[in-house]
Amino acid sequence: MTEPILKDPRELYHTGKFADQDQDTPALQDKMLPKPDCGEESYVGKHLLENRRVLITGGDSGIGRAAAIAYAREGADVAIQFFPGEERDAEEVAEYIKKAGRKAVLLPYDLRDESKYQEIIDKTVEALGGLDTLVLNAAQQIARESISELPLEQVKDTFTVNIISMFGLVKAAEPHLPAGGAIITTTSIQAYDPSSHLMDYAATKSAIASFTISLAKQFAKKGIRVNGVAPGPIWTPLQLDHGQPDGALPEFGQKTLLGRAGQPVELAHVYVFLASNNASYVTAQIYGVTGGDVIDL
Repeated sequence: MTEPILKDPRELYHTGKFADQDQDTPALQDKMLPKPDCGEESYVGKHLLENRRVLITGGDSGIGRAAAIAYAREGADVAIQFFPGEERDAEEVAEYIKKAGRKAVLLPYDLRDESKYQEIIDKTVEALGGLDTLVLNAAQQIARESISELPLEQVKDTFTVNIISMFGLVKAAEPHLPAGGAIITTTSIQAYDPSSHLMDYAATKSAIASFTISLAKQFAKKGIRVNGVAPGPIWTPLQLDHGQPDGALPEFGQKTLLGRAGQPVELAHVYVFLASNNASYVTAQIYGVTGGDVIDL
């Protein structure tokens, strides 16, 4: 009898402590130890997104990079927005997209500049010939131990990058999105179990969860599905660029039920599913990929 292929989730990917490390802004995936697994070598497509035209914000590294690689291998052309200075990571992603036989478009924009949202959409539509799938993933995360140490300028920037940009990009994209299209947001376990050192970040992630469901209620009548993904502790450059308190990085993710941090590739299939026609009856939902931490809106 053929034996099933089973993999113990506790033993997959990196299971030990992480080296205590940091990077100046912008943090690059290329310099992380160990490098995150975004599916560069492992993700195999199944033609689920043939000829789709996709924009992914924060698509140069981490979760956005995993989604970009997976989407290309599923048959999509992909535009990725990234923070200026992250060109090295973005160019690597573009090469993976091209190796999959798909078109790659690189969009270096700072999402704190609200005047650029329309331009991002216009350039995507021009380069790809349209837009049917929008993955809103870019984020700023800066840890502060107390509210007294939290500059209001940081709060404003975090809200602008994490949630205000979503409003702006969806408003600009709406005229282009056809029935059958999809919008996928990235919220977080922080929306449901906020950490004391991530007050502004957690607040935006709660806002994103609410935004996702509200938008789904508006766009259902257009035949456009809107869903969100709530990651838990995932090993990405976001954590190294002041994303965790001093000294916390070695234990990152080890308090989850599965005892380890997640890797970006472990979210890729969820982003693919939510964009694909296989999710035709799925909208206004938040999918948790948390290592066991419970999400409850």
